[in-house]
Amino acid sequence: MKVLFITSSRLGDAVLSTGLLDHIIKTYPQAEITVACGPLPKSLFDGMPGLVRVITLKKQKYHGHWVNLWKQVAGTRWDLVVDLRDSAVSRLIRARQRFIYGKHIDGQRHKVEQGAAVMKLDSVPSPVIWVSAEQQKAAQALIPDGGPVLGVGPTANWIGKTWPADRFIAVVEKLTAADGILPGARVAVFAAPGEEEDAYTVLNAVPQDRQIDVIAKTDPGTAAAALQRCALYIGNDSGLMHCAAAACVPTVGVFGPSYPHLYRPWGDHTVYARTAESYDELIDFDGYDPKTLERSLMTSLSVDDVMEMITDFWQARKQAA
Repeated sequence: MKVLFITSSRLGDAVLSTGLLDHIIKTYPQAEITVACGPLPKSLFDGMPGLVRVITLKKQKYHGHWVNLWKQVAGTRWDLVVDLRDSAVSRLIRARQRFIYGKHIDGQRHKVEQGAAVMKLDSVPSPVIWVSAEQQKAAQALIPDGGPVLGVGPTANWIGKTWPADRFIAVVEKLTAADGILPGARVAVFAAPGEEEDAYTVLNAVPQDRQIDVIAKTDPGTAAAALQRCALYIGNDSGLMHCAAAACVPTVGVFGPSYPHLYRPWGDHTVYARTAESYDELIDFDGYDPKTLERSLMTSLSVDDVMEMITDFWQARKQAA
């Protein structure tokens, strides 16, 4: 059975689509799967069962990337095509069955629920992380054995939705204090290339013997494998947050000018704290321009607010266990 799965170029959205792939793999164990995605999330699929090929969609002028994709897939008769990008490609190739994201999908539901609706599933499959042997080995080198690790993602792809670094530092100190949830834990700080400055501000505030540097060190797939080695993760709304949640790590997302109803971390092992103001309220000021913004829009979210959320979350998990 030949399957073509067209997913996002953005890391977070690609992670959130992995539940559908997991559903396909479990339903059709012998499926030969081709994934089309952007360059950034490509490594997420290295360890995926049934993977035949990842086709990288590098954006080109005049939709040239879609033309290139069509050239690579048009010669195959596909048994199943799933297109979360609503592209013309999925309509112009031979397929026995196709599921395409479109206007019939309720865009106000969580992205994971939207994906399930595309395939008309009765249940909502949760995102997953597949880890190759190489990624597992690299992750162990990044985070060696030796006691619990607190994972921290203090950056994001836009400064507006980045909680201030000093507040992450305060939360890390409280969580790893002698009376904290993870007393004396090592702290692994994660960040993507280009986000190093704030990430190192947080890392350097941790005692040196407990620092673990995962800042712009690896591809997203290996970062996800490293996240699996964490006892708890806290971070801004980002692709790394979704990787942590998909890796089944207890995950705390920190939200401001984002849409939690669409992008909160998925699963009952996750929780999120957010500003009292909505996205629209946070950007409602004179001179707002997302391209020139130079400050966080999340300063109304206090350390105490986030700590209360984490403490309640952790206690509930202990009681459930």
